[in-house]
Amino acid sequence: MSLLPHQFWQSIDPAGTHNNAPSEGWVDSYPAALPDGRQLLLPIRVLPGDGKSAVASLIVNQASFAVEDAISAAMLALLAPYAPDVIIGVPTLGLPLANNIARRLGHTRMVALGTSRKFWYQDALSAPLSSITSPTHQKTIFLDPRSLPLLQAKRIAVVDDVISSGTSMAAVLQLLDRADLVPVAIAAAMLQGTLWHDVLGRWRDRIVAPLASPRLVQTAAGRWQPEIPR
Repeated sequence: MSLLPHQFWQSIDPAGTHNNAPSEGWVDSYPAALPDGRQLLLPIRVLPGDGKSAVASLIVNQASFAVEDAISAAMLALLAPYAPDVIIGVPTLGLPLANNIARRLGHTRMVALGTSRKFWYQDALSAPLSSITSPTHQKTIFLDPRSLPLLQAKRIAVVDDVISSGTSMAAVLQLLDRADLVPVAIAAAMLQGTLWHDVLGRWRDRIVAPLASPRLVQTAAGRWQPEIPR
Protein backbone atom coordinates (compact mmCIF):
# COMPACT_ATOMS: atom_id res chain seq x y z
CA MET A 1 0.00 0.00 0.00
CA SER A 2 1.33 3.44 -0.93
CA LEU A 3 0.14 6.50 1.00
CA LEU A 4 0.63 10.20 0.47
CA PRO A 5 2.67 11.86 3.26
CA HIS A 6 -0.37 13.37 4.97
CA GLN A 7 -2.19 10.02 4.97
CA PHE A 8 0.15 8.25 7.35
CA TRP A 9 -0.75 7.87 11.06
CA GLN A 10 -4.48 8.32 10.35
CA SER A 11 -5.90 4.84 10.86
CA ILE A 12 -5.32 1.59 12.71
CA ASP A 13 -5.74 -1.33 10.33
CA PRO A 14 -6.99 -4.84 11.16
CA ALA A 15 -4.41 -7.54 11.85
CA GLY A 16 -3.02 -9.02 8.66
CA THR A 17 -3.80 -6.00 6.48
CA HIS A 18 -0.12 -5.49 5.64
CA ASN A 19 2.65 -8.03 5.07
CA ASN A 20 4.95 -7.61 8.04
CA ALA A 21 7.82 -9.67 6.62
CA PRO A 22 8.08 -9.48 2.82
CA SER A 23 11.07 -11.47 1.58
CA GLU A 24 12.09 -8.67 -0.79
CA GLY A 25 11.86 -5.97 1.89
CA TRP A 26 9.72 -2.86 2.26
CA VAL A 27 9.51 0.01 -0.24
CA ASP A 28 8.35 3.16 1.56
CA SER A 29 6.36 2.05 4.62
CA TYR A 30 6.60 -0.38 7.52
CA PRO A 31 3.62 -1.96 9.34
CA ALA A 32 4.10 -1.86 13.12
CA ALA A 33 1.77 -4.06 15.16
CA LEU A 34 -0.03 -3.32 18.41
CA PRO A 35 -0.16 -6.11 21.03
CA ASP A 36 -3.59 -7.19 19.75
CA GLY A 37 -2.27 -7.56 16.19
CA ARG A 38 -3.78 -4.42 14.68
CA GLN A 39 -1.37 -2.58 12.43
CA LEU A 40 -0.21 1.02 12.00
CA LEU A 41 1.50 1.77 8.70
CA LEU A 42 4.53 4.01 9.24
CA PRO A 43 6.54 5.92 6.61
CA ILE A 44 10.17 4.94 6.17
CA ARG A 45 12.51 7.90 6.69
CA VAL A 46 16.12 7.78 5.50
CA LEU A 47 18.58 8.90 8.19
CA PRO A 48 21.25 11.55 7.55
CA GLY A 49 24.55 10.12 6.41
CA ASP A 50 25.16 7.71 3.57
CA GLY A 51 21.46 7.24 2.79
CA LYS A 52 21.64 3.51 3.49
CA SER A 53 19.98 3.52 6.93
CA ALA A 54 16.40 4.39 7.80
CA VAL A 55 13.74 4.17 10.49
CA ALA A 56 9.97 3.81 10.53
CA SER A 57 8.64 7.20 11.62
CA LEU A 58 5.87 7.95 14.11
CA ILE A 59 4.85 11.62 14.50
CA VAL A 60 2.13 11.54 17.14
CA ASN A 61 1.01 15.17 16.84
CA GLN A 62 0.22 14.55 13.17
CA ALA A 63 -1.78 11.41 13.94
CA SER A 64 -5.55 11.23 14.01
CA PHE A 65 -7.20 11.30 17.41
CA ALA A 66 -8.29 7.69 16.82
CA VAL A 67 -4.68 6.60 16.37
CA GLU A 68 -3.52 8.60 19.40
CA ASP A 69 -6.31 7.02 21.46
CA ALA A 70 -5.44 3.49 20.31
CA ILE A 71 -1.75 3.95 21.12
CA SER A 72 -2.48 5.60 24.48
CA ALA A 73 -4.87 2.82 25.47
CA ALA A 74 -2.25 0.20 24.60
CA MET A 75 0.40 2.11 26.58
CA LEU A 76 -1.93 2.35 29.55
CA ALA A 77 -2.50 -1.41 29.53
CA LEU A 78 1.26 -1.94 29.77
CA LEU A 79 1.69 0.73 32.47
CA ALA A 80 -1.23 -0.39 34.65
CA PRO A 81 0.74 -3.07 36.57
CA TYR A 82 3.13 -0.35 37.78
CA ALA A 83 0.25 1.64 39.33
CA PRO A 84 1.69 5.11 38.63
CA ASP A 85 0.55 8.01 40.80
CA VAL A 86 1.73 10.66 38.34
CA ILE A 87 2.68 10.78 34.66
CA ILE A 88 5.63 12.82 33.39
CA GLY A 89 5.46 13.87 29.75
CA VAL A 90 8.62 14.33 27.67
CA PRO A 91 8.54 17.15 25.12
CA THR A 92 7.54 17.46 22.48
CA LEU A 93 5.75 14.41 21.17
CA GLY A 94 5.45 12.64 24.50
CA LEU A 95 3.17 15.35 25.83
CA PRO A 96 -0.08 14.46 24.01
CA LEU A 97 0.39 10.80 24.96
CA ALA A 98 1.08 11.72 28.59
CA ASN A 99 -2.08 13.84 28.70
CA ASN A 100 -4.13 11.05 27.18
CA ILE A 101 -2.79 8.39 29.53
CA ALA A 102 -3.12 10.56 32.66
CA ARG A 103 -6.77 11.23 31.80
CA ARG A 104 -7.41 7.52 31.32
CA LEU A 105 -5.88 6.84 34.73
CA GLY A 106 -8.28 9.34 36.28
CA HIS A 107 -5.51 11.78 37.18
CA THR A 108 -6.37 15.46 37.32
CA ARG A 109 -3.13 16.51 35.62
CA MET A 110 0.25 15.35 34.39
CA VAL A 111 3.69 16.93 34.79
CA ALA A 112 5.31 18.26 31.61
CA LEU A 113 9.04 18.63 31.25
CA GLY A 114 10.12 21.53 29.04
CA THR A 115 12.82 22.61 26.62
CA SER A 116 11.99 26.32 26.82
CA ARG A 117 13.68 27.89 29.82
CA LYS A 118 11.53 30.07 32.04
CA PHE A 119 13.25 32.66 34.20
CA TRP A 120 12.49 30.76 37.43
CA TYR A 121 14.02 27.46 36.20
CA GLN A 122 17.22 26.21 37.81
CA ASP A 123 20.38 24.80 36.23
CA ALA A 124 20.37 22.08 38.88
CA LEU A 125 17.10 20.78 37.40
CA SER A 126 18.26 20.58 33.79
CA ALA A 127 20.14 18.22 31.46
CA PRO A 128 21.46 18.43 27.87
CA LEU A 129 19.17 16.77 25.34
CA SER A 130 19.58 15.45 21.79
CA SER A 131 17.67 13.00 19.59
CA ILE A 132 18.00 10.93 16.44
CA THR A 133 15.54 13.20 14.59
CA SER A 134 17.39 16.41 15.51
CA PRO A 135 21.05 15.37 15.71
CA THR A 136 22.48 18.86 15.17
CA HIS A 137 20.11 20.76 17.46
CA GLN A 138 21.31 20.52 21.03
CA LYS A 139 18.63 21.40 23.55
CA THR A 140 18.30 21.45 27.31
CA ILE A 141 15.48 19.74 29.15
CA PHE A 142 14.11 21.26 32.35
CA LEU A 143 11.95 20.26 35.28
CA ASP A 144 9.95 23.16 36.68
CA PRO A 145 10.98 23.38 40.37
CA ARG A 146 7.38 24.21 41.23
CA SER A 147 6.41 20.71 40.05
CA LEU A 148 8.61 18.94 42.62
CA PRO A 149 5.85 18.61 45.26
CA LEU A 150 3.75 16.74 42.69
CA LEU A 151 6.50 14.15 42.19
CA GLN A 152 8.22 13.59 45.50
CA ALA A 153 7.38 10.28 47.20
CA LYS A 154 5.15 9.32 44.23
CA ARG A 155 5.16 6.40 41.81
CA ILE A 156 6.27 8.13 38.62
CA ALA A 157 5.87 6.89 35.04
CA VAL A 158 7.68 8.71 32.24
CA VAL A 159 5.93 8.87 28.86
CA ASP A 160 7.58 9.61 25.49
CA ASP A 161 6.75 8.89 21.88
CA VAL A 162 9.76 6.92 20.60
CA ILE A 163 12.90 5.45 22.13
CA SER A 164 15.55 5.01 19.42
CA SER A 165 19.15 5.77 20.35
CA GLY A 166 18.15 6.14 24.00
CA THR A 167 19.97 9.45 24.45
CA SER A 168 16.83 11.54 24.96
CA MET A 169 15.47 9.22 27.63
CA ALA A 170 18.90 9.02 29.27
CA ALA A 171 18.84 12.83 29.56
CA VAL A 172 15.39 12.68 31.16
CA LEU A 173 16.57 10.09 33.66
CA GLN A 174 19.65 12.18 34.44
CA LEU A 175 17.38 15.15 35.08
CA LEU A 176 15.11 13.15 37.38
CA ASP A 177 18.11 11.75 39.24
CA ARG A 178 19.25 15.31 39.96
CA ALA A 179 15.88 15.82 41.63
CA ASP A 180 16.21 12.51 43.56
CA LEU A 181 13.34 11.02 41.54
CA VAL A 182 13.31 7.43 40.27
CA PRO A 183 10.50 6.37 37.90
CA VAL A 184 8.81 3.03 38.41
CA ALA A 185 8.24 2.71 34.66
CA ILE A 186 9.04 4.28 31.31
CA ALA A 187 6.49 4.03 28.51
CA ALA A 188 7.07 4.83 24.85
CA ALA A 189 4.66 4.50 21.98
CA MET A 190 7.36 2.72 19.97
CA LEU A 191 10.77 1.16 20.48
CA GLN A 192 12.87 1.81 17.39
CA GLY A 193 15.69 -0.65 16.81
CA THR A 194 18.04 -1.82 19.57
CA LEU A 195 20.69 0.90 19.90
CA TRP A 196 18.95 2.10 23.04
CA HIS A 197 19.81 -1.19 24.79
CA ASP A 198 23.37 0.01 25.40
CA VAL A 199 22.30 3.39 26.78
CA LEU A 200 19.32 2.29 28.87
CA GLY A 201 20.43 -1.23 29.74
CA ARG A 202 19.73 -1.07 33.47
CA TRP A 203 16.22 0.29 32.81
CA ARG A 204 15.14 -2.35 30.30
CA ASP A 205 12.91 -4.21 32.75
CA ARG A 206 10.96 -0.97 33.40
CA ILE A 207 10.51 0.06 29.75
CA VAL A 208 7.23 -0.80 28.00
CA ALA A 209 5.93 0.02 24.53
CA PRO A 210 3.03 -1.32 22.44
CA LEU A 211 4.84 -0.80 19.10
CA ALA A 212 8.29 -1.84 17.90
CA SER A 213 10.12 -1.26 14.65
CA PRO A 214 13.62 -2.22 13.50
CA ARG A 215 16.29 0.09 12.18
CA LEU A 216 16.39 -0.53 8.46
CA VAL A 217 19.17 -0.98 5.93
CA GLN A 218 18.87 -0.63 2.17
CA THR A 219 19.22 -3.68 -0.06
CA ALA A 220 20.94 -3.77 -3.43
CA ALA A 221 17.47 -3.58 -4.98
CA GLY A 222 16.73 -0.32 -3.16
CA ARG A 223 14.28 -1.82 -0.67
CA TRP A 224 14.51 -1.86 3.12
CA GLN A 225 15.16 -4.76 5.46
CA PRO A 226 15.76 -4.98 9.21
CA GLU A 227 19.27 -4.23 10.33
CA ILE A 228 20.92 -7.21 12.01
CA PRO A 229 21.29 -6.28 15.70
CA ARG A 230 24.83 -5.94 16.93
